[in-house]
Amino acid sequence: MTTRRTFIKTAAAAAPAAAAGAIAAPAIAQSKIRWRLQTYAGPALAEHVIKPAIDSFNKIAGDRMEIELFFADQLVPTGELFRAMQRGTIDAVQSDDDSMASPTEVTVFGGYFPFASRYSLDVPVLFNQYGLNEIWDAEYSRVGVKHISAGAWDPCHFATKDPIRSLSDLRGKRVFTFPTAGRFLSQFGVVPVTLPWEDIEVAVQTGELDGIAWSGITEDYTVGWADVTDYFLTNNISGAWAGSFFANMDRWNELPEDLQELLRVCMDQSHYYRQWWYWGGEASLRVNGTKMQLTTIPDDEWQTV
Repeated sequence: MTTRRTFIKTAAAAAPAAAAGAIAAPAIAQSKIRWRLQTYAGPALAEHVIKPAIDSFNKIAGDRMEIELFFADQLVPTGELFRAMQRGTIDAVQSDDDSMASPTEVTVFGGYFPFASRYSLDVPVLFNQYGLNEIWDAEYSRVGVKHISAGAWDPCHFATKDPIRSLSDLRGKRVFTFPTAGRFLSQFGVVPVTLPWEDIEVAVQTGELDGIAWSGITEDYTVGWADVTDYFLTNNISGAWAGSFFANMDRWNELPEDLQELLRVCMDQSHYYRQWWYWGGEASLRVNGTKMQLTTIPDDEWQTV
């Protein structure tokens, strides 16, 4: 029978052994997971389109995981983002399918697919309610890449040195734009030009480019393009840019489920941030902006596009 006296004696004898065992037990340190993510955006734009989400993720993940953010062309050229991610040279990417030269069947619909959307909310609706999430997931799973989340950016407008008031004014204009948009615009005489993102401002200043069809007015002011162009065409060729977050499939599968979920939540926060930031900027800068004069191609002529 266990009495109070025998319990105290047994406990007293066991205590040193237990303490010794606790001291002798090896400490198993979990190494911090580290990812490298490269975005399509340069530093000024990245401050809005991705950095807040990455900062939030790193703060919440703490000692368990850290994502190091790299800007456009910092590790690899934007056109090589897909291959670098697929090989595992980088762990994750923020881009549209078109710009990163994805080999999938959906690439043509990434970025600015001409007249695919009227408003930015069209993009998440198509992905979440009309099956595009499942299509993108299947396409990228076949090539060893995880499609994590898709969202909308700004509309696509022309920012130019000379005014555009008719379709004929586009002829011969050398314009920096996305691959799919460039192929579409070439039928109107536009000459699509591909350059590194950080070279665009200087290329306009030196006359290598006549304009840019890569963004809306919010980005024009944010990244400095409004300082080197004089006119903003209010007609857009797409109401919203469609882009996504991607990851190397092996690296994604190595993550615990809670960190995968945290990534999704922070990326959704990024999508939300961009919705109001772009929408507010487009409205405010067209009215209050002083750097660019607004021009418009008449509706009846634009309808022929």
